[in-house]
Amino acid sequence: MGGLSMRGGWMRITRWIVVLVIAATVAELPCSASLFGKDKMDPPQWGLDAAKTRTPAYAKDAPAVILYDEYLETIDAQGRAVEREREAIRILKPQGRGNTCGISYDVDEKINYFRAWTVAADAKRYQAQTTDFVDEGDTSVPIMLSTRKYRVAHPPAVDVDAVVICESEELMEPYLQEKVWQVQNGIPVVFEALEVDLPPGHAHSQAWHSFKGVDATEVSPNHWRWEVKDMPALILRDIPSHPEWGALAGRMSVQWGDAAVDGKDNQWRAIGEWVTKLEANRPDPSPEITAKVQELIAGAPDFYTKLSRITESIQMNIRYFVVSRGIGGLQANHAADIFRNRYGDCKDKSTLVISMLQVAGIHAYYVPVDDRRGIVDPDEPSLIGNHMITAIEIPAEVQDSRLKAIVKGKDGKRYLIFDPTNERTPVGNLPSYEQGSYGILAAGPSSQVIALPVLSPETNGTDQKGSFTLSADGTLTGAVETAHIGPEGGDLRMLLKYTDDKERHEFWETEVGHSVPGVVLDSFDFVQPSALDKPLEFHYKLTAHQYAHQAGPLLLVRPRVVGSDTLPCDDKPRTVPIDLSATGHWHDSYDIALPEGYIVDDMPDPVNLDTDFASYHSSVSAKGKVLHYERDYTVKQVELPAEKQPDFRHLEGVILSDEKATVVLKKQ
Repeated sequence: MGGLSMRGGWMRITRWIVVLVIAATVAELPCSASLFGKDKMDPPQWGLDAAKTRTPAYAKDAPAVILYDEYLETIDAQGRAVEREREAIRILKPQGRGNTCGISYDVDEKINYFRAWTVAADAKRYQAQTTDFVDEGDTSVPIMLSTRKYRVAHPPAVDVDAVVICESEELMEPYLQEKVWQVQNGIPVVFEALEVDLPPGHAHSQAWHSFKGVDATEVSPNHWRWEVKDMPALILRDIPSHPEWGALAGRMSVQWGDAAVDGKDNQWRAIGEWVTKLEANRPDPSPEITAKVQELIAGAPDFYTKLSRITESIQMNIRYFVVSRGIGGLQANHAADIFRNRYGDCKDKSTLVISMLQVAGIHAYYVPVDDRRGIVDPDEPSLIGNHMITAIEIPAEVQDSRLKAIVKGKDGKRYLIFDPTNERTPVGNLPSYEQGSYGILAAGPSSQVIALPVLSPETNGTDQKGSFTLSADGTLTGAVETAHIGPEGGDLRMLLKYTDDKERHEFWETEVGHSVPGVVLDSFDFVQPSALDKPLEFHYKLTAHQYAHQAGPLLLVRPRVVGSDTLPCDDKPRTVPIDLSATGHWHDSYDIALPEGYIVDDMPDPVNLDTDFASYHSSVSAKGKVLHYERDYTVKQVELPAEKQPDFRHLEGVILSDEKATVVLKKQ
């Protein structure tokens, strides 16, 4: 987003600003491209057969195509899986060479074998040697220390028309009893299959996401196989304002543990109970925690004050840092350790929230989610997700308008959804990227999937006021005062935390420059209140030469000085939803003092547009020697169905026209 309204513009950047990066540094060894010798291991027959598959017409424009991809999950009596994968990929273009094979593992997993071959375009066969496999550290989150690794094969002779053949077998984690099968990828797939071989008497359940699904075949007693053919790639590169890739890509989840029961509600309950047991006793408060909470809530006049003192203490004083070792990737550390060490990841911060609120007599629960809207699907019971937040039970007698992010459970209880990892969004509000998503309320027997709320526009946004002076030569000078609330205020607080004055100056001059080319930021000042639920203010002064343009005796000036609220859109037929990023209310009020000797000759008409998902109103007026611009923009939803594309395009066109509209000044 250009300008300063920042509607969803850079939350996903600022919340992951790196203050410390600890990652495994891996030196890649030189590849060994040896032809088969006397000690060769021939490619498996399934791979040679797959390499004979013709490239289908629908894949000819792709950089690569998966000819064959098969998983076999062999489950033992305790529910632990051994996973075998067989995959064959044809390289179709030079940029497709990066499509090779890999396998992830952690300290409680074991790679039994991992082998790779190449069948070159001239039919010569090459085998990957030991030095062609590289172990890479987990860099999925920049602030982390993780024991998870990725073993990647770089087989020799991977050129256009070559086929890479890989097979691996891995002993999986003992505590996860689920397979998430990603049936759709960024490149087409000709044939793929999943097999789950269960012990006698063990049940399984299955659920599909963004795909109609196929029936399983029982190839032998309690051994099930699913096959999918001719799966197109999911390419979103040329689709503007699209949802997350993972929210749209087809996949299937298979459960074989406690969640392998009839009924989605029962499956979600079983998953939530598993999380509850996994984290049992982790939030037990220590004497130090108890003493701190009692200090914080002393004299608190109401529920909100008590709650905000505790949550802000965690947001401000517990640094976000991931330490993931084995099951530590899912199981939190103990609250006492988190409090003493003053750092933790999302599940650790949630643990400390639950612990400290427990001391205050407030019940709270873990909520596994994904910070990408649409990944968790209420129709696909699964532990899929990358984040942990908290649900705080609100007593029936508490009615406080500051507590906005509330959902009601099936038991009638009210829960406030709170993300302690987001250090600058106050309790009662919710980061925009999580609104409209789903999560698992892990509350023992009361566990359930819950819809995270979409908050009203009044909980987020920016109010901007500008006072400018226009010179006869077209130079514009002036001052702007802004106030930011909700997630937008949180974004700015994060920017302030992780940047210095020079970086802020460069950032804001670039931001303002999107709507005021050639602008110079003369000065700026942030006013940041200590309370997170108070607006953050930003004041700055600017100079822009040649802001107004001469047209003979006329002077053309754009009254919408700073900011842009347009989202990318086009007129191509659309099949995927439209991501609006965030709800909110943005208001602008600008005054421009006209140069001596000029009066208004022509002004744009007022703009008034109301839809069920947004409204936009603007007007330009003149009083004496002052030009006044007023604008209100409200977004009420975070996502639109594809069939709303014409309405969305109309809205964006109206906004763009208003932002570019000019007032004509003439000499008296």
